[in-house]
Amino acid sequence: MKSNHVILLFFLVCTLSSYSDAALKRKGITFFKGSWEEALIKAKEENKYVFIDFYTTWCGPCKKLKRTSFKDPEVGAYFNKNFINISIDAESKEGIKIARRYSVSAYPTLVITDHTGKQKTRSVGFKKPYILINFGRRIVP
Repeated sequence: MKSNHVILLFFLVCTLSSYSDAALKRKGITFFKGSWEEALIKAKEENKYVFIDFYTTWCGPCKKLKRTSFKDPEVGAYFNKNFINISIDAESKEGIKIARRYSVSAYPTLVITDHTGKQKTRSVGFKKPYILINFGRRIVP
């Protein structure tokens, strides 16, 4: 009876470890969970640029971007390595002020800034994964 438990435990461990490896490989962009000011501080500390996703809750292309390109493993690997990524609802209290600062008038608007908040480049609209990576490479080759 004990050998059956050992075998079952072995298969359970193997299944869980392969699941966690697969989950790590599927990782997309990790978005910073703090304020805009905190993202700038973190960018300065880590010597990185800031990637901003300006979105609204009603925007179809914004939802598609989050559902597809932002979940792409290659996109995630590139952006997580090179940027502090932040997603800002342009209709939230803080988001309205920041969106005005960057003259955002269409969604999604993607902006890359330095750690002081100075805009380096921007793009509007849905981007397929390879286009999104090329957008980032305008600033970080």
